[in-house]
Amino acid sequence: MAESGPSPVDGDAAPSSSSSSSSSSQLPSHCPRRWERLRLAGGPWARALALLAALGLLYFLRGPLRLRDNLAAVTIFLSTLTPKFYVALTGTSSLISGLIFIFEWWYFRKYGTSFIEQVSVSHLRPLIGGAENTNSPQATFSATSGENETSRQSLSECKVWRNPLNLFRGAEYSRYTWVTGKEPLTYYDMNLSAQDHQTFFTCETDSVRPSDAVMQKAWRERNPQARIKAAYQALELNNDCATAYVLLAEEEATTIVDAEKYFKQALKAGETIYRKSQHCSSQSPQHEAQFRRDTNVLVYVKRRLAMCARKLGRIKEAVKMMRDLMKEFPLLSVLNIHENLLESLLELQAYADVQAVLAKYDDISLPKSAAICYTAALLKARAVSDRFSPETASRRGLSTAEINAVEAIHRAVEFNPHVPKYLLEMKSLVLPPEHILKRGDSEAVAYAFFHLQHWKRIEGALNLLHCTWEGTFRMIPYPLEKGHLFYPYPSCTETADRELLPSKKMFHFSHFIFSIYS
Repeated sequence: MAESGPSPVDGDAAPSSSSSSSSSSQLPSHCPRRWERLRLAGGPWARALALLAALGLLYFLRGPLRLRDNLAAVTIFLSTLTPKFYVALTGTSSLISGLIFIFEWWYFRKYGTSFIEQVSVSHLRPLIGGAENTNSPQATFSATSGENETSRQSLSECKVWRNPLNLFRGAEYSRYTWVTGKEPLTYYDMNLSAQDHQTFFTCETDSVRPSDAVMQKAWRERNPQARIKAAYQALELNNDCATAYVLLAEEEATTIVDAEKYFKQALKAGETIYRKSQHCSSQSPQHEAQFRRDTNVLVYVKRRLAMCARKLGRIKEAVKMMRDLMKEFPLLSVLNIHENLLESLLELQAYADVQAVLAKYDDISLPKSAAICYTAALLKARAVSDRFSPETASRRGLSTAEINAVEAIHRAVEFNPHVPKYLLEMKSLVLPPEHILKRGDSEAVAYAFFHLQHWKRIEGALNLLHCTWEGTFRMIPYPLEKGHLFYPYPSCTETADRELLPSKKMFHFSHFIFSIYS
């Protein structure tokens, strides 16, 4: 999978670069610089002369153009206008603005992006900006700024996120290791989790409480047995240490049932501590930091309890817990609890509730994910997949509902093109990592691991996906350079995915594109 193949982008770029270098090598190196200095020195004088020439031309043509008479006619016309004209003008402009607003709202609801913004970025900005000489200092500065902007975009695109549906270390990942003798998690992934735990479960005031001081050291331990031993030491110092129960639930419990018991103890202790710190949160910055830590612990425990209920088959209970958690802490949407809720609602086949969640979180102002995009595509496909036939569609054309489903699939594939091969079982699945890279192979593994069953449950959904997903690349033949509904596919995903996934699972997108066209 990780074999190196020629990239179409690189293949196209290579000849142009070589030809430009060969042509430039035929000229003396000092000639371009000399002409550039002359052009820069004469630029202001040329603009001044052009302005004077334009003014002189207007002066000599004032007679044929009758500028004075036309100006007087315009003045007379404006002086004869009545207030009714201005009322009608205001009403007409308001009507046009309302129509533009309705169209913009409809376009956004249908395609998930702003029409005016898309036209401005794609068509108007190149016309306004014009073509600049790349040798000038201004152009060099603009290119540098563009590169900096691209690098900032790449950094945001390549941000690693916590997997919302990550498995339990002791009850799931460790059992895999016991059976196969292989480690499902990379060192980089586990190191990120250790940093998350220190961020979520520690604060500046831990040194005041001995049990929290012990747990602060426990989260930094690399050896799992040393962490578990430290958790028991913290419980000996304080039997209500919530973070100690969290560590035991994650790493010592060998079944989901045992993990749920530990989390229930953590919930009981965490709620008591949360209520105490809530009353003292405004007294000092240290108390405020402690309150944030206790809030993180409480949200984490409630979420993991809901996931335990989901894994143990109590799905309605899990849905209620997730809804209550999102209602109690609405500002913590960055934790992506709605993705847990989506998966549970799909298991219940409550598709109307799934659509309601998507209507709230599939928003242009919120970050997208494979779960959001592919779940939206699944709901659109559900309406037509049971009676979809490629032969019939090619003969009579696509219906409106089928077009909507195909467009939703293309949108999802553009966001993360790795997912279809996992859903269609063209690539083998592994246990999902604890962290994912959005639009990367790691996110595709995590999504397909939990959602493949939901696609299989809907008759014909995978067949529709199989027939249409590759059509995405006819609309965007060079997705590494230009996107349609999203930014171009980031080229930095290979490095991050290599760190998050086992080496044999690496599959870079440039190789993926090459395999489609070869």
